[in-house]
Amino acid sequence: MKISGGNALVKSLVQHDVKHIFCVPGESYLGALDGLFEQKGTINVLNARHEAGAANMAESYGKLTGKPGIAFVTRGPGACHASVGVHISFQDSTPMILFVGNISRGVKDREAFQEIDFRAFFKPISKWVAEIDDPKRIPEYINRAFNTATEGRSGPVVLIVPEDMLTETAEIKPRSFSQIFKNKFPEEGLKKIKEELTFAKKPLLILGGPNWSDKSCQNIQNFATNNYLPVTTSFRRQDLFNHKNENFVGSFGTSISPKLVSRVRESDLILVIGSRLGEMTTQNYSIINPESKNKKIIHIHPDPNELNSVFNPDLCFSSSSNDFSDSVAAIKWFENPIWKIWRNRLRNEFKEDIKPVEGIKKNNLGKIFSFVEKHLPEDVIITLDAGNNAAWPQRFLNYGRPGRQIASTCGSMGYGIPAAVSSSILFPKRKVICCVGDGGFMMSGHEISTAIQYDASPIILLINNNSYGTIRMHQERDYPGREIATELKNPDFIQLSKSLGAKAVRTESIEEFSKVFPKVLVSNKLTVIEIPISIKQLSHRVILT
Repeated sequence: MKISGGNALVKSLVQHDVKHIFCVPGESYLGALDGLFEQKGTINVLNARHEAGAANMAESYGKLTGKPGIAFVTRGPGACHASVGVHISFQDSTPMILFVGNISRGVKDREAFQEIDFRAFFKPISKWVAEIDDPKRIPEYINRAFNTATEGRSGPVVLIVPEDMLTETAEIKPRSFSQIFKNKFPEEGLKKIKEELTFAKKPLLILGGPNWSDKSCQNIQNFATNNYLPVTTSFRRQDLFNHKNENFVGSFGTSISPKLVSRVRESDLILVIGSRLGEMTTQNYSIINPESKNKKIIHIHPDPNELNSVFNPDLCFSSSSNDFSDSVAAIKWFENPIWKIWRNRLRNEFKEDIKPVEGIKKNNLGKIFSFVEKHLPEDVIITLDAGNNAAWPQRFLNYGRPGRQIASTCGSMGYGIPAAVSSSILFPKRKVICCVGDGGFMMSGHEISTAIQYDASPIILLINNNSYGTIRMHQERDYPGREIATELKNPDFIQLSKSLGAKAVRTESIEEFSKVFPKVLVSNKLTVIEIPISIKQLSHRVILT
């Protein structure tokens, strides 16, 4: 029986258990939309207000589930807008598949309406880009896309689907998708890691990377607890380890403690699990230097291409974080290791660092987020935007599964709200808190309308300093007294939020916030809480006088 390419594509998605698709509709993939109409009860089609929002929703879906987030956009401008989500997926190693409706096959290379060479456009920021020219090959391409997006270092796949290919009919046979069975972490590898730890005096674990299950997080926590190992998390991967556990000693990135920076330099052995050891985690490759051999490094990463690509570790293992954590969950190698004192010192410094500073009169964000922390349920989902505004929830909130931190490691503004919308749609019974600055809100605040349409109810904490605060901070540091282009004249955020369908309130002090937030938390209504702060409160560690 002949079916259209659009119907075959959607049937292949159903075969891969796809439940949600994020999109902005376009005439270039009407055939796929018609196929989705046939699957209304099986696949939820969620139309965003902007392609960047749709792509970010799909990317955050990939973070939350470990399965590829699916987005559909149209050619030309639509694909360009969505490319920001593809870039996030690539740098964050998040599984994602973007479908781009394209011009008809017969008008290629004539600069047709909205024509772009998508292979060249997406190649640097994706794992694989391909165009499906023959509807009979749709099942083959879909199978490969799902495998490519999830295996090794996970990331984005972009599939280009010409509009006439989607309407062409053919006899299309589905192709099954075989499970991949993987090897366990090698026993010989465990012996070598134990040998290196035996001679260490100041070891440190760094957890990072994608696709950790709740079980794996618990397994690695058991391993660290059994062996008194101090644990840190890489940039914006704070939910991989319970902050209340005595072995957690801090996280890397924009909220890192100066004391932790010093301790990393002191460490003599670093066990890296899942993280790429990128620029943000290593503080521009300064605290962990690829050219220095002053400490031993053991690197565990699912993609062998990442091993030895920047660093030259003493031991390398191509293994997923899940496989490694399964292997060490019950191991108790060291009853009373020499580094217990070292761990306790780091833990005490971490607890000291998360105490709010005094002396801030208007909306002390350290105290506000310390208050928020005391009221959050265990399974809360926190989404973060880019900018200095994120440093306060990174520093003063506790994380750890089942609670989640959903944030972009590539620092893309406008991410927090779309991520909160998709998180709330996916988990309607869980509390979702979005932390965003005024700049990021203006880039994606319109996705509040998407949330209202689909009955999502995140709480948005809008930190407003009328400025692109991160850039202002850098200007003050590098060009003091010469700030330019960072001041913002913002709209009335309360009225704007209400016009989009949200509840909204402004709190001018910690006292006001402490009265409002608990009520909002139990209201089950999408609510924006605007928190105005002085531009002098530039970051969680920098206050202008």
